[in-house]
Amino acid sequence: MRARDLGVVIGEHPTGPKNAITDVAGVRVGHTTLQSAGVNTGVTVVVPHDGIWTEPVFAGSHRLNGSGELTGLEWIRESGELTTAIGLTNTHSVGVVRDELVAAQVRARGEGIYWSLPVVGETYDGLLNDINGFHVRPEHARAALENASSAAPAEGNVGGGTGMICHGFKGGIGTSSRVTDTVSGQYTIGVLVQANHGRRERLRINGVPVGQLIGPDRVPLPDLPRQYEPGSGSIIVIVATDAPLLPHQCTRLAQRSALAVSRIGGTGEQYSGDLMLAFSTGNRGIPPYAWDEDASTPRPEIPLRMVAPQLMTRLFDLTIEATEEAIVNAMVAATTLTGHRGFTAHALDHNLLRQAMRTNTSDAQEIS
Repeated sequence: MRARDLGVVIGEHPTGPKNAITDVAGVRVGHTTLQSAGVNTGVTVVVPHDGIWTEPVFAGSHRLNGSGELTGLEWIRESGELTTAIGLTNTHSVGVVRDELVAAQVRARGEGIYWSLPVVGETYDGLLNDINGFHVRPEHARAALENASSAAPAEGNVGGGTGMICHGFKGGIGTSSRVTDTVSGQYTIGVLVQANHGRRERLRINGVPVGQLIGPDRVPLPDLPRQYEPGSGSIIVIVATDAPLLPHQCTRLAQRSALAVSRIGGTGEQYSGDLMLAFSTGNRGIPPYAWDEDASTPRPEIPLRMVAPQLMTRLFDLTIEATEEAIVNAMVAATTLTGHRGFTAHALDHNLLRQAMRTNTSDAQEIS
């Protein structure tokens, strides 16, 4: 079940055929989901293209609030290059996923004198998962990578999103896409989120105050421990595009995805790690080291393409729409889950959401 299955359509631009990040040609997504007694966690991997280990792509990042981690960002900020697949998991499993992505690069490139700075993001699933049990292992990250597919990714309680909570409802993985036609051809923006952020009362969808209309009297909030500040958690947003962007343009897309988090109701709360990464596959053929054809001398120049500045506003709009819908899809797809500590995150009730979307703010009390 997705937002559009409930009649919730966000924005005015068309989606790609799968309405997913994998509408961007070459992008693949894989999940490993771990669920057993007390364990609700996993790994999600986004592969920008099959040759990413030896052929970087341009990328840029943004921080809405920094109570979180997305490894490898210093090199992206410095060089503008993304050199690895992207991993998503829980807060205490970042290291093991990062190490496995290093191992994947070694498998792809063989032995040699090179380094790897993988990109791995996290959100905290400790309310619903035995996070200190360190249940994510290298083989789980490897399985997610090896099973990565260009099909529409599963959403909700899957992969790295298995134990996540969003705006007081069960959250997790969500994805969406948008396309636009230009005289140079069609460009696609795809977004994938790991949504574990936000307060219930601030949730708005298409401007409708859903979090107020579906309050704790209708769908209970998790019974949080007293020291746990509402809105803590985090969101990771991954934006992919085939538009030929330079690094600074990727950074601008990452910034705009943060506006979508705000439009849904996120405020970058004190203990929320709200981190965004955007990459473009539109400039391929960027080797780690550029040499002439005879491989004897460094190549002084590499030809590149760049989207015209006047088109960026449209790409901003696509990014915001796709990010909003990805967050809503994460909640719509998720199912109620009780964790090892007894906390329960209830799913967003589909019938109540339909009612809320048909109700104006002034009619809030009339929902039954």
